[in-house]
Amino acid sequence: MKRLGMLFAGMLVLAIGVPAAEAAVRYATIGTGGVTGVYYPVGGAISRMVNAKRDEYNIRATVESTGGSVFNINALMAGDLEFGIVQSDLQYHAFSGQNDWEGRPQEKLRAVFALHPEIVTIVAAVDKDIKTVADLKGKIVNIGQPGSGQRSNAFDLFAVAGIDPDQDLKAEGLRPAESAGMLQDNRIDAFFYTVGHPNGSVQEATAGTRKVNFVTVPEEMVAKLTEMHSFYAPADIPIHHYPNVVNDADVPSFGVKATLCTSADVPDDVVYAVTKEVFTQLESFRNLHPALAVLTPENMLEGLSAPLHPGAVKFFKEAGLM
Repeated sequence: MKRLGMLFAGMLVLAIGVPAAEAAVRYATIGTGGVTGVYYPVGGAISRMVNAKRDEYNIRATVESTGGSVFNINALMAGDLEFGIVQSDLQYHAFSGQNDWEGRPQEKLRAVFALHPEIVTIVAAVDKDIKTVADLKGKIVNIGQPGSGQRSNAFDLFAVAGIDPDQDLKAEGLRPAESAGMLQDNRIDAFFYTVGHPNGSVQEATAGTRKVNFVTVPEEMVAKLTEMHSFYAPADIPIHHYPNVVNDADVPSFGVKATLCTSADVPDDVVYAVTKEVFTQLESFRNLHPALAVLTPENMLEGLSAPLHPGAVKFFKEAGLM
């Protein structure tokens, strides 16, 4: 009888749902980028919004600093992340089976919504006289880690500029957080960073004793890039965020969009919850970072080249956006 009583008590605990409630919690990890970029705080903001409604959604969201877009896509496809922030150009390449995914289209990649515009920003030391892309020849240039968006953008730009990165310059593969210090220590001459502005690493680079400038991408190169790749658009680097940079006007370049992506395997209700919380709290979300200030419900559905996840579609239809 004692054993039966203990068994009944155990069954009662299960019935009232204490362990079951814990088991029902779904975990959603958001892959971002380096901690000095925009991806990391954006991912953190999304996770906080979702976690504030944990009792309603039973979702626990976490944020992870990663190597960037390519890493996030591969981790999404492997099931190691539920969400990842990805440049729009790399979203296109992955779903289409191009570049890093040549012949291997990532057919389970799904778009959720678009975020801020990201500008291909080249920061250079003034003493190296790098004013335009052609001046990068013969220099030491950080083009970003393998798997990063800026590395892919750098290669695209080199292709239209007639620059061979293996022969015409010394390319480094550093993390964005290392770039500013390396530039100020005279260990590199310039670095690429595809990022929303203002950016902490760029601010650090422009605030040091070694004077720096933003490098112009000539109009004809931008025209070639936008003609070849629909995900690129002309963009100007805003100098008002960087009072110590030597440029006296916004600097012509080109850019892409940051996008939130997921996998077709992620449940619809999880994607719905994330989408709903960001869109219904959009005003607060925009105030989190100056790069997000331009967001509207309409432009957050632009620049998406993978199919939308059904969970996102459900919310967009409810909100009258589709």
